[in-house]
Amino acid sequence: MGSKYTKRCTEEFKRDAVALIGSSGRTVTAVAREFGISSESLRGWYRRAKADRGEGGSGELTSAEREELKRLRKEVRKQQQTIEIRKKRLPSS
Repeated sequence: MGSKYTKRCTEEFKRDAVALIGSSGRTVTAVAREFGISSESLRGWYRRAKADRGEGGSGELTSAEREELKRLRKEVRKQQQTIEIRKKRLPSS
């Protein structure tokens, strides 16, 4: 990918691009080209938007579920580190 695809896009920009796919009848590739973004990125945003509306495929997480999963994984990592530290402080039997 060229450097033109590494720019960060706002949530509003993503919503607008995704909305254009549904309302214009144009393909993901055509909209991506028009907006100057990769079609892979736009396809991912489109899938995520569908999941958030409850139209995603089986097992597809909504944005809220993804955020909760991320938070829970971070919490588990932190707890595992705490357990490991405590194990090292306890004398072995």
